[in-house]
Amino acid sequence: MLVLGIETSTRQGGAALLSEKGLLGETFLDIAATHSERLFPAIDHLLASTGRSLEEIDGLAVAIGPGSFTGLRIGLSTAKGLALATGKPLVGVPTLEAMAWNLPFCRHPICPILDARKKEVYCALFRFEAENLRRLMEDAALTPQALVERIEEQTVFLGDGVKVYGDLLIERLKEKALFPPLARRVCSAALVAELGLKRLLKGEQDDPIGLIPRYIRPSEAELRRSAGR
Repeated sequence: MLVLGIETSTRQGGAALLSEKGLLGETFLDIAATHSERLFPAIDHLLASTGRSLEEIDGLAVAIGPGSFTGLRIGLSTAKGLALATGKPLVGVPTLEAMAWNLPFCRHPICPILDARKKEVYCALFRFEAENLRRLMEDAALTPQALVERIEEQTVFLGDGVKVYGDLLIERLKEKALFPPLARRVCSAALVAELGLKRLLKGEQDDPIGLIPRYIRPSEAELRRSAGR
């Protein structure tokens, strides 16, 4: 089964093609503003460089957040459009879960953290049990201080929140705060594709119309509307 993975929930987004035999190719985009102008060209380049076409793809997987509100809308609208146009099945993959998949067989809890602005992080806790990833904490938007209070043992932190709050984690948690290599701290389209492949092989799929982003907290527009009532 050949899966096209799309990741735009973080600044380090991109697209990837992956099958049960391995990763065929991946494009990586580090964009501060928006993925809207480069995502489709990245997908076109990925297909061309791997000698594949949309018709050969068996399914699509897209990161559903939490993360950048704009990025999530771009990624989801692209994935939904491709699914509806090709008739291929689509699955949504939680961003923080895909990030935790960076560290298979890790014996410590894994805590992906994304900078959510407003002095908060998007975070969750996972633990690998054999080859399976078990969720210890649901996705949440917390202050770093509130997150620290939930850490009871040595925990591996990854994500762009480490760049912003790594010093605080070290100061508060001391030897309990562990960090993987830089290349293992980000989400990627390949990780999204692999988790999507697992679901698709089980016969699972999401409704392209009903699939929505996992925002966790209200957007700025929603907050302004609420304040104006």
